[in-house]
Amino acid sequence: MGAARFAGLCAIALAAAAAGCGSESSGKNGPPAPRAHLVELAGAELGALAYAADRAGSLRALREVKLVNQEPGEVIEVRARVGERVAAGQVLVRYDERILRAQLDKARAMLKQAELDQRRNRQLEARGFVSEDAVSRAATVLEVARAEERLLRERLSNLTIAAPFAGVVSQRLVEPGNVTAVHTLLMTVIDPSQLVTDVTVSELALPYMRVGDPASVRIDALGDALHPGAIVRIHPSIDPLTRSGRVEVVLDPVPVGARPGQFCRVELTTGARQRLLVPLAALRRDAEGEHVFVYQDDGTVRRAAVSSGLRLADRVEIRAGLEAGARVVTKGFIGLAAGQRVKPVEGPGA
Repeated sequence: MGAARFAGLCAIALAAAAAGCGSESSGKNGPPAPRAHLVELAGAELGALAYAADRAGSLRALREVKLVNQEPGEVIEVRARVGERVAAGQVLVRYDERILRAQLDKARAMLKQAELDQRRNRQLEARGFVSEDAVSRAATVLEVARAEERLLRERLSNLTIAAPFAGVVSQRLVEPGNVTAVHTLLMTVIDPSQLVTDVTVSELALPYMRVGDPASVRIDALGDALHPGAIVRIHPSIDPLTRSGRVEVVLDPVPVGARPGQFCRVELTTGARQRLLVPLAALRRDAEGEHVFVYQDDGTVRRAAVSSGLRLADRVEIRAGLEAGARVVTKGFIGLAAGQRVKPVEGPGA
């Protein structure tokens, strides 16, 4: 019985000693210090940046006219086939004129009679044999006859369709003997001496482009050669879905073998300008917008809302919200928050 009691007292003493040792150890070493948040930094610097892009497109004729008829009727002559060159003013399609010519002959006869009636009425009015009202009615009949004659002459001229400019026939959709309704597509004439292509460009690059800026065009069907071109038109509207605009580039001169419809690649480069640049990795986006984390002298970081511009390779332009010389975080964003103390580590621009 005494031995059991002695064993219990020993166990209690050992437990108390162990507790005392643990307390002493905890007081001596203390809680572990928090680890510093490591980040890499880079400087915001002024540098020359030019926008360069390679865009795909298709060649098309700058001038293309679809010829339609203004009068219904029967086609009696078609004077050009697809691929043939035509001169400006050359007659391409003729319609049967017999009905309209007969109507014009009738209108001319009516006009002649109206002129005779007008002269006779004026003579009779001078003698007092007809009233002024009768003379006015005769004058009105004369004006209507003149208008009818002019109308038929114009309609008759529409039965002959000519080329509006020198070019090449790219479509022929009627043959002699066809009877067509009004406004039927008959032919298409293009001017192959001026070829253009439309390409899409980021809205961020459009403000730096100007009509007349040079461009290079590679036509796959003609090999790897680059052909000189220039911007001839910048469309004023932006696609709200893609945020891209359209730029029209003309080939000057047109290389031998180039044809409308060919696939091409256009190389566009804006002039280099001084811009405030940071690494693309520094630019962040969230629900509040674009921002960067700026390293401050007290070892903390602050969030700076910015507006970005052109991007090229691994750099991006900062248009607003940042000054040259500032150091921004490029790595170490996980768990990073504004006001947090950080420790820079070696990195580009650190």
